[in-house]
Amino acid sequence: MTTLPALNYQSGFGNHFTSEALPGAVPVGQNSPQRPALGLYAEQFSGTAFTVPRSEARRTWMYRIMPSAAHPAYTPLARQIRGSEDGTPTPNRLRWNAFDVPAEPTDFLDGLVALARTAAAEQAEGVSVYVYGANQSMQRALFNADGEWLIVPQQGRLRIITELGLIEVAPQQIVVLPRGLKFSVHLLDATARGYICENHGCPLRLPELGPIGSNGLANPRDFQAPCAWFEDRQEPVALVQKFLGRLWTTTLSHSPFDVVGWHGNNVPYRYDLRQFNTLGTVSFDHPDPSIFTVLTSPGAVPGQANVDFVIFPPRWMVAQNTFRPPWFHRNRMNEFMGLIEGIYDAKAAGFMPGGASLHNCMSAHGPDHLTVQNAMAADLVPHKIENTLAFMFETGKVLRPSHHALACPQLQNDYDHCWDGMARTFGREPQA
Repeated sequence: MTTLPALNYQSGFGNHFTSEALPGAVPVGQNSPQRPALGLYAEQFSGTAFTVPRSEARRTWMYRIMPSAAHPAYTPLARQIRGSEDGTPTPNRLRWNAFDVPAEPTDFLDGLVALARTAAAEQAEGVSVYVYGANQSMQRALFNADGEWLIVPQQGRLRIITELGLIEVAPQQIVVLPRGLKFSVHLLDATARGYICENHGCPLRLPELGPIGSNGLANPRDFQAPCAWFEDRQEPVALVQKFLGRLWTTTLSHSPFDVVGWHGNNVPYRYDLRQFNTLGTVSFDHPDPSIFTVLTSPGAVPGQANVDFVIFPPRWMVAQNTFRPPWFHRNRMNEFMGLIEGIYDAKAAGFMPGGASLHNCMSAHGPDHLTVQNAMAADLVPHKIENTLAFMFETGKVLRPSHHALACPQLQNDYDHCWDGMARTFGREPQA
């Protein structure tokens, strides 16, 4: 295996970057010269249709040793993703315990488990949700033709080799891999597990700030894209592609990570969630939880996202005469939640790091009865919620749990009981 260097990054969200691993690899003033420098091949990597508005266009030009077209036919991979088949759609609230890392040797690809999806992968909108668990690095490469991947590590650091360079990501960070980008996931610790949102719709972007103004939430300069890095390796390499939810494989005669230089804005990137500028009330009641949105993919209905990536990070609570945990609610949107560390402030027990919950459209949910009791009796002094980080993939389309998700031992069959014991207080005067 090629020795990997220390990592450098380029800063900014949506920037048009240029990066060279060797001087002169990227042509000046044009994209596709008759004979590119260094004997390379020019190849465009498109993330959007050619004729979208310029502000929406995502594309990168790569200058590589061998073109991606140089491969034999793909054949179905023997081992497919667990949970690839839909289960029975259900209006019931669902919650899962943490998913264990497999005991047998398992790389990132073999460790994928499909939990839910809004629709088949060929749809122009929608999302699919996965968890992963691995205990060894990939010795093959992968690309996903079905959508971009937002990876949320919960345990274990990853070094991701991509066509455009190297990225390291750890718990409390995220990484986004564009649709179709080739990559390989290597473990920097003994085990790794986490969550994936596969976005089939418009590429993720920063949310509009509106009345918040020009500052706050995730700042563009805190996003990091890789610098060019390549390997010139002439030996067989397995390349797997995910196509309409199924895995297919072929064998290359060379490394797929042979891009010597590139320029464009269709790039992988990482972001440290601890740099999120959290906003909140300084008077009473809760602002809408959309103030915790890190990234969004717009949907067909204005204001109703294809998917929002929302976090619930450490923050100060100062609201006066206010029930401070998240309120009881029924939502037009569909919420898949995960917990990276600590305790989520709406659940006193049962929701644990590495676990997940699903509340679909108009499913009544909110804080459990112990959280309610404690919140109603609390002395409302300013206090800081610390040592916690939860997140939500919120989508306008119903998430259909997979058959595996509905049958696996991690499913909590007693989840509804967390609201048992809610006291009837009607007619009692609130105490001052």
